[in-house]
Amino acid sequence: MPIMLRKKDFYAGLLMVLLGVGIGLNSATYSLGTFAHIGPGMFPFMLGVMMVIVGGLIFVTGLATPLEEGERILPAAMEWRGWACILAGPLMFILFGVYFGMAAAIFMCVFVSALGDRTATVRGSAVLAVVVTVAGCLLFSYVLKVPFPLYRWGF
Repeated sequence: MPIMLRKKDFYAGLLMVLLGVGIGLNSATYSLGTFAHIGPGMFPFMLGVMMVIVGGLIFVTGLATPLEEGERILPAAMEWRGWACILAGPLMFILFGVYFGMAAAIFMCVFVSALGDRTATVRGSAVLAVVVTVAGCLLFSYVLKVPFPLYRWGF
């Protein structure tokens, strides 16, 4: 049974090309050197070139493969709730991190972002946010010793 390529190949190839271009452009800030004396920018440059080539091949095969019945490259309807919640999550982290500390920032970021899933419930999102908050606070405050206040009350 042949493997049918799907629209995820289209998106994966496009993302890989964009990442490869970004890596290649960023490597220009370092010295490339020569092939005899390779500089620190040669590895990221070659990695970027290879990512663009492989990503381009994946992208082209994703475009060339015919779609199955009822399959679309773009979604039929935009998921505005998902977009809004996922974009609001990092903003909540910044806002709550500045005014209330890391614990509130992690909770609000995860809670709001989790609500972006169309099958998410408020209770399920809250439980997920509590678990990630406890794990995140333990990891960042006690294991990694990040100098960010765990709690800060008030404006």
